[in-house]
Amino acid sequence: MPMAEDSENRSRDRSIDGDVFLVLVNEEGQHSVWPAGIAVPDGWSRVGPIGSKTECVAFIDSNWTDMRPKSLRRAMTGRVESRG
Repeated sequence: MPMAEDSENRSRDRSIDGDVFLVLVNEEGQHSVWPAGIAVPDGWSRVGPIGSKTECVAFIDSNWTDMRPKSLRRAMTGRVESRG
């Protein structure tokens, strides 16, 4: 069944615009995979690679290690500092 598996992997790497994706990040530090052929939405900026969905997800997995939004991390840091 290798051919079916290869086909399935390729289809996961495709978007409505083809097979090229971007990695986006917002002000809260949250990341997203985005089709390269679609304008970047307001509030988001390009970071990382341009490539297959698999490459973009790998970048996100290795760079977005704390899923908490920046505002929550700041609030939690403030609480810890105020106790000290």
